[in-house]
Amino acid sequence: MTRPSIGRAGPAEWAGLAVLALPTVLLGLDLTVLHLALPSLAVDLRPSGTQELWIVDAYGFLIAGFLITMGTLGDRIGRRRLLMIGGVAFVAASLAAAYAPTPEVLIAARAALGAAGATLMPSTLALISNMFRDARQRALAIGLWATFFAGGMAAGPLVGGVLLQYFWWGAAFLLAVPVIGLMLVLAPVLLPEYRAPRSGRFDLLSVFLSLLAVLPVVYAVKEFAKQEPSGGVLTAVVVGAVFSVLFVRRQLSLKSPLLDVTLFGNRAFSVALGMMLVGLVGVGGTMFLTTQYLQLVEGLSPLAAGLWYGPPALMMMLSAIVAPLLARWVRPGYVVAGVLALSSVGYALMGLVGPSGGLFPVVGAFSLVYLGLGAIAALGTDLVVGAAPPEKAGSASAMSETVQELGLAAGIALVGSLSAAVYSSRMNAEALAGLPADTAQTVGNSLSGAASVAGEIPEPVFERAQEAFIAGLNTAGWTGAVAVLALAAATAVMLRHIGAEDVGSPDGGTGEDQSGLGCTAEGAGRPANDSAP
Repeated sequence: MTRPSIGRAGPAEWAGLAVLALPTVLLGLDLTVLHLALPSLAVDLRPSGTQELWIVDAYGFLIAGFLITMGTLGDRIGRRRLLMIGGVAFVAASLAAAYAPTPEVLIAARAALGAAGATLMPSTLALISNMFRDARQRALAIGLWATFFAGGMAAGPLVGGVLLQYFWWGAAFLLAVPVIGLMLVLAPVLLPEYRAPRSGRFDLLSVFLSLLAVLPVVYAVKEFAKQEPSGGVLTAVVVGAVFSVLFVRRQLSLKSPLLDVTLFGNRAFSVALGMMLVGLVGVGGTMFLTTQYLQLVEGLSPLAAGLWYGPPALMMMLSAIVAPLLARWVRPGYVVAGVLALSSVGYALMGLVGPSGGLFPVVGAFSLVYLGLGAIAALGTDLVVGAAPPEKAGSASAMSETVQELGLAAGIALVGSLSAAVYSSRMNAEALAGLPADTAQTVGNSLSGAASVAGEIPEPVFERAQEAFIAGLNTAGWTGAVAVLALAAATAVMLRHIGAEDVGSPDGGTGEDQSGLGCTAEGAGRPANDSAP
C-alpha cells in the first residue's frame, strides 16, 4: 500500500523552488570560494597555522553539529520562519567575516556562519517536500535542488577568482548580502509556511547531547586526514560514540524527541542514508586528490584548476536532473545502482593514470565519479525525505545533510590517508638520499610539502614525488572502483522493492501505514488546515 499523491504542484510552487535556489547556490559557493581567498587572507591577517585550519574548519564543524537541531527546530517553529531567521544571521555573520580585523574574529564569524548555514539546508529541503506532494514532481524538484548546489560549487572558484582580481578577500563573504536579501524579499510572497501541529517541548538537553555526539566524530575524521591516528583522535571517537548512545536513549524516552530514531526502522530511509555515506566517502576523497593533482602535478593555478571542475560539475548536474526522471519508469534503486556502476568506471580510470599523468584522463575520470554523486544527491535525498512523515521532514532533511557532511569529511580522511601511505612507501630513504634532514622530512610527508621546497631539491626528486602521488591516486582509484561497484550491487538488492510511487510512503513500501500526524500549512494561498503531503 502506498500513500497517494494529494495534488500536483503548480506555478506558485515552482516559483517557490526558484526562491529556495538562492540559499542553496550560496551554500555551494561558500564551500569553494574561500579556498582561493586563503592566500590573500593570510597576508592581511597573518594567522598562525592552527588559526588557518580553524578558519577553514569552524564552518564545517558548526554546520554539521547543528543540522539535526535546526532541522527539528524548523519543524517546530515553521520552516519558512527558520529559513528567514537563518538568512538574516548568515548575512550578519558574513559581514563580520568580510571585515574581520583579526584571525580570532574571523574564526568566530566562520563558526557563526556554520550555525546559520545549518538552518538553511534542512529548511530548503523540508519546504520542497511540503510544496511538491506528487512523488515524481518532488523527485525532480530535489534533483534541481542538487543541481543548484552543484552549480554553486562549480561557480565558486570562478566567482572567487574574479572577486579577488578586483577586490579584497572579504568580498568573497559579501556574496551573501544580495543573495539572501533577495530571498528575504521573495520568501514571504512565494514560500508557504509549514510546521508540525503538535510538536511538544523543545528539549535543550537533546541539543546538548547531539552536539557532543556529532562534533567529536567530525573532529576525529578531519584530524585523521592531517596526522597519524593519535590518542586524541581515538578519544574523540569514543566520546562521540558514548554521547551518541546517550542521545539515542534520550530520544527513545521522549514523547517529542529532537530526532525520531524510529525513522531508522524504515528501509528506504536507512538504506538511502547508508548509500549516501559510503558513496560520498569516495567522492570526498577523490575530490581531495584531484584538486592536488591539478595544481601540484599539472601545475595549474587555483583559478584554472577550478575551471577544470566545470565538466565534472556539469555531469553531476545532468545526473541530478536525469536520474529522477528515469526513476519514473525504473525503480530508484536500479537507477542509482546503474549510475554508481558507471561511476565505478571513473574510479577505475583513476587507477589507470600513468606516471606521466594526463589532464584529460583525470578530468574525464572525475566527471564519471561526479555522475554518481548527482544520482546519490538527488534520489538518495528524495528517498530519505520522502520516507519520513510530513511533520518530520525537517528532521529527516537534517539527517541527510549530516550524513553527507560526515561522508565528505571521512572521504578526505580515509582516502587521503590511503594515498599518503602509498606516497610515503615510495618516498623512502633511498629516494630522499642526499637531502638535508629537514628537507627530506618535508618531501617525504606529502607532494604539497615537496612543492613547497621544490626550489631546494633536484628536479628528479620532485618528479619522483609526483610519481609517488600518482601511485597513491591509482591505489585510491582501484579501491574506490571495487567499493562503489559493491555499493551499486547492494543498492540494487536492498532497494529493489522500492518503486517511485513508494518513495513518499512513510512505511518505505512495506505496506504498513506509519505516517503519524499531518502538517500545518499557512500562507502562499494555502489554508491553515491544509492536509499533509
